[in-house]
Amino acid sequence: MQKGRAMDRQETFIVHIISQESATWQGQVTWLDEKETKSFRSLLELIKLMDTALGDRETMHEKGEHV
Repeated sequence: MQKGRAMDRQETFIVHIISQESATWQGQVTWLDEKETKSFRSLLELIKLMDTALGDRETMHEKGEHV
């Protein structure tokens, strides 16, 4: 990935916080562009899910697949 390239793209996520336990959030995140929803148990897991989704999109783009 070229430096700064991912920062130029915009993706849309909806984050639904269901509860707060152990000083962190639990809930669901929906990636609107791919119509995919996943649950998370911590803020760190939420960030990792979003980062993975963006990485998957970048990989598909580099392979020339439809995004």
